Amino acid sequence: MLIKIILISALLFLSNFSSAALNIQHWKTDNGASIYLIENNDLPIVDINVDFRAGSVRDSKQKSGLASLTNHIMVLGSGGINEEDLANKFIDIGAQLDSSFDQDKSGFSLRTLSEKRSEAIDLLTLVLHKPNFDNQIIEREKKRYIASIAQSATMPESIASKAFMTALYGEHPYALPSSGEVESIKKISKKDLKEFYKNNYLSNELSVVIVGDISRAEAEDLSHKISIGFPESKKVNAIPLVTYNKQQNIKISHPSKQAHLYYGAPIIKRGDPDFLTLYLGNYILGGGGFVSRLTQEIREDRGLAYSVYSYFMPYIEAGPFQIGIQTKKDQVGEAKKIIQKTVSDFIKNGPTQKELRRAKDFMIGGFPLRLDSNKSILQYVSMMAFYKYPLDYLETFTKKIDKITAKEIKSAFQRRVDMSKFSTVIVGSE
Repeated sequence: MLIKIILISALLFLSNFSSAALNIQHWKTDNGASIYLIENNDLPIVDINVDFRAGSVRDSKQKSGLASLTNHIMVLGSGGINEEDLANKFIDIGAQLDSSFDQDKSGFSLRTLSEKRSEAIDLLTLVLHKPNFDNQIIEREKKRYIASIAQSATMPESIASKAFMTALYGEHPYALPSSGEVESIKKISKKDLKEFYKNNYLSNELSVVIVGDISRAEAEDLSHKISIGFPESKKVNAIPLVTYNKQQNIKISHPSKQAHLYYGAPIIKRGDPDFLTLYLGNYILGGGGFVSRLTQEIREDRGLAYSVYSYFMPYIEAGPFQIGIQTKKDQVGEAKKIIQKTVSDFIKNGPTQKELRRAKDFMIGGFPLRLDSNKSILQYVSMMAFYKYPLDYLETFTKKIDKITAKEIKSAFQRRVDMSKFSTVIVGSE
């Protein structure tokens, strides 16, 4: 059986879709869950992903880490079945269960052979509907969280990332570390986990994506089973708007040999009409690796660092535009000045036609490779489902990218990227 599963998984990875061939079916269940289906009968595999609006943005400062711990504990025993027996039940039918978590969402994914689909779905519904929240497991995992948090507090990258999000978001919940703080984790009880689950794991806040060897009728039955057993649906509190947090320049001493610099501000949220234009422009500025302007200025021309990057990370509300670099302590000031000048010049002048063509060729030419398996399709469509993107988003992606002009990139950066609002965090400065 194990060899069969490995062979099927290997074949699945090579299974190809073109974005134009994706037929995404969409409907809602009676209790408000949003369902997306992509049928593919080439291989006897079904991939399922479920997402809830239960990310760390739902945490409070007093009990930060509660959302993450809830997600984690849910897969460690359900329906009265203990952690080990539950894991073995998935193994016995050749199914794989994983969980995921970020600022906005809590998710769970299942991969199963078609012939074992019914048993796998029954196990998944147990995980989703009847988590044990066993006290012994909770206390054990709290200790692991606390040990991990304590270790991260010694690492310059973690220190910088935490300080950067605090500088950008202040009292907004996006500033809270998703894994929590030592003291906040200590305070979390079984009651807190059950209450968070009850208030945030709701059918009308649920998106389900199904990809693979399954019919529409079977998918409707499956989605009904998944969505029917959650706490009574209600409207959850809206995520607070992100407001401008006063520009900050933070320096934190650290014995590391190199300094870690983060630079940026909250700029863009999911569904923003400027996103693709900014995304394409950022490939030229700092997202394109060795062909980006920042790499040319920092690495190739001056040898200040091996790599430098920039990216936009949209959330439900405004997510950060972040530039990062690791360099020698006595060079970090110079590196920051070069970064500022490079970004300023890009905002002022935009990209050249040569840069734009190269960026488009990369994005358009490489896009089919991002949809080369059921699993990658599952990830993309799950993002679309959770953030309520239009069904033709993948089909029209390359066409929209190809239409973007240098003038539009320049305009978008000038309108949206205000460097006077950028904060700086340097960990390991002299």
